[in-house]
Amino acid sequence: MFTGLVEGIGSVRAVKRMGGDVILTIAPPFDVSACQVGESIAVDGVCLTVTGIKGNTITVDVSEESLSRSTLGHLKQGDQVNLERALRLTDRLGGHLVLGHVDGIGKIVKKQPRGRSWLIRIGMAPWLTRYTIEKGSIAVDGISLTINRCYPDGVEVNIIPQTGKETTLLSKKVGDPVNIETDLIGKYVERLMLGKEKEEDNNRNKESGLSAQMLKTLGFGE
Repeated sequence: MFTGLVEGIGSVRAVKRMGGDVILTIAPPFDVSACQVGESIAVDGVCLTVTGIKGNTITVDVSEESLSRSTLGHLKQGDQVNLERALRLTDRLGGHLVLGHVDGIGKIVKKQPRGRSWLIRIGMAPWLTRYTIEKGSIAVDGISLTINRCYPDGVEVNIIPQTGKETTLLSKKVGDPVNIETDLIGKYVERLMLGKEKEEDNNRNKESGLSAQMLKTLGFGE
């Protein structure tokens, strides 16, 4: 579990492909002696497990599934990534609850300065935008952001100077892909409501006396 408050920017030192998977070696901006093998770390918003520590670097394994859902498969040596270690129960929850389970990839379609901040519009598929609401939360490359406006094909967010300085987002250009994780509460509510509707449908069928066994008895199936 994470908060979407990026701790700093790490540098990719090596990318090793192992079949359909990838092993990344990353130099974090923090002291790696504080890390442990087996702990979770979010890399551009993707929850990964630390598999090795050597010198001032850590290694993480990226599965084929994670590569298919995120931008990590495009990383190369020298690229920079947002890093956040897992939330501790004693920490303040300054962002929002982020699982590090990326839902899909969006694309920056607009980027313009607004005063001291930057306005960024991100294009997304409809199956992602359905979980967004104005003034709700969204994680973009692991960064907890507030949604200014929602559109059928994306969202608009504002990047303040502090966020721009501590993350990689302002280094992105129009057309660049970004990892998207929508607010988990909306997804759970939808799942629960769909389950409730299915249960109500089943109850209505029982009340009407309609069932698979009855249809079979009446000769409408084998």
